[in-house]
Amino acid sequence: MKTEKNSDIINEINRLKKEKNAVLLAHYYQIAEIQDIADFVGDSLNLSQAAQQTDADIILFCGVHFMGETAKILNPKKKVLIPDMQAGCSLADSCKYDDFKQFKDKHNDHLVISYINCSAQIKTLSDIICTSGNALQLVNSLPIDKKIIFAPDKNLGGYLNRITGRNMLLWDGVCEVHQLLNAEHIIQLKIQNKDAVLVAHPECNNSVLELADFIGSTQAMIKFIKQSEERKFLVATESGIIHQLKKDNPDKEFIVVASDESCACNDCRYMKMNTLEKVLHSLQSEEYEIKLSEDLIKKAQQPIIRMLDMSKSLGLIK
Repeated sequence: MKTEKNSDIINEINRLKKEKNAVLLAHYYQIAEIQDIADFVGDSLNLSQAAQQTDADIILFCGVHFMGETAKILNPKKKVLIPDMQAGCSLADSCKYDDFKQFKDKHNDHLVISYINCSAQIKTLSDIICTSGNALQLVNSLPIDKKIIFAPDKNLGGYLNRITGRNMLLWDGVCEVHQLLNAEHIIQLKIQNKDAVLVAHPECNNSVLELADFIGSTQAMIKFIKQSEERKFLVATESGIIHQLKKDNPDKEFIVVASDESCACNDCRYMKMNTLEKVLHSLQSEEYEIKLSEDLIKKAQQPIIRMLDMSKSLGLIK
């Protein structure tokens, strides 16, 4: 909601961005006000790559902690800030370094593919990083008999196992926002909205995915809906995506699949910790800087570079 107070904050943010040569990145799950003032809005990897193409001295990443880390890994010479250092991620937090290292050591004949939604430390234990948008193609490019550990999201990993016919060993982690969505509530919504198309993120559990008409990453869902001739959609992911969907499709109707029937939202408590006031404070004070050692950055870069190289060879990116 635009208020006089918000306008003053936004004006000051824009002034400081110019004064400090800062670029503002916002994930699709951020509040609408932050998305609207961002220089780039998108998924975490795309945002970090976008920052590489700018001459900004400061990257202010409005997302969660692991996203700020990824931005720092890909932009080691730039100062990377996040508005709130407590904005973590339930999925990344479900995979701790010591626990995962023990798990990996027990299965040391396995290749490790880690979803980008993990900490910088977990990236150092990985052979390849993937996104929800390229995971299927990357997995399919590997020999069918290759032993693979997939971490940290068991729902995304399980989805990949089912559609590829593989038997990847899955780390037992989930995103709480997607895990809480349940099939019973979705069936009720589908009965009440027989003309609606259900789109779902692969971080949802299998009972939800089996009901979906389309399964894809945040970016893939946005693209699918924009190109679709259907007029009504049930959306099984974080509520922040609705802002972009409405901007792209003002004549279409969107119903968020909520985790709680008492509300019409499905918010990530960490994503929603960021506010305009915190964005302003971060720019003013240059507080909450993501700091990683050179050694950690170098080790964490390797599986990301491998993903990008594989994606190029597969024609996924130019």
